[in-house]
Amino acid sequence: MSIEKLTIRESLPSDLMDVMEVEKEAFGSEEEAQLVSDLLVDESAKPVISLLAFEDGEAVGHILFTRSTITGYENSVLSHILAPLAVKPKFQSRGIGGKLIHEGIRLLAQLNVNLVFVLGHPEYYPKFGFIPDAESLGYSPPYPIPIDDADAWMVKPLKNEDLIKFQGEVICADAMNKPEYWRE
Repeated sequence: MSIEKLTIRESLPSDLMDVMEVEKEAFGSEEEAQLVSDLLVDESAKPVISLLAFEDGEAVGHILFTRSTITGYENSVLSHILAPLAVKPKFQSRGIGGKLIHEGIRLLAQLNVNLVFVLGHPEYYPKFGFIPDAESLGYSPPYPIPIDDADAWMVKPLKNEDLIKFQGEVICADAMNKPEYWRE
């Protein structure tokens, strides 16, 4: 199938079953689906950017960006955490995840978001402008990340000058504020 048939739009409350199906298939468990469900109703996560990718009417991918804050800049910096990114296995390696990331970043830029964080694969996310080892740049994760996985904690400034302007501990949404979500 061609990626040209792909459409991406913001998810609606009526899309929850599609979102859950994508998350369960992509990760092979209920854990990420439950996290997404919790984040979508978590007031501390708002504003949320939740995008669904469809191919021929089937939901094939989902990405979620939730609000985060940085200690000392709670009222002056807008930041978000990308988590999770999910694509159904039979649709992976076709650029769908990348298209979801690009669209999410575009929407976050419209909201004047300064920084986007992710805990993910250090070989994948730098292709989209994420800088590995965000802690070495002054952005501590909500929970300690083992040294061997330091490159997995990444930051993407939406304006280059923002990378060094703001530093501190990143505070995530309440639903994500559990140590089990901070292991790569």
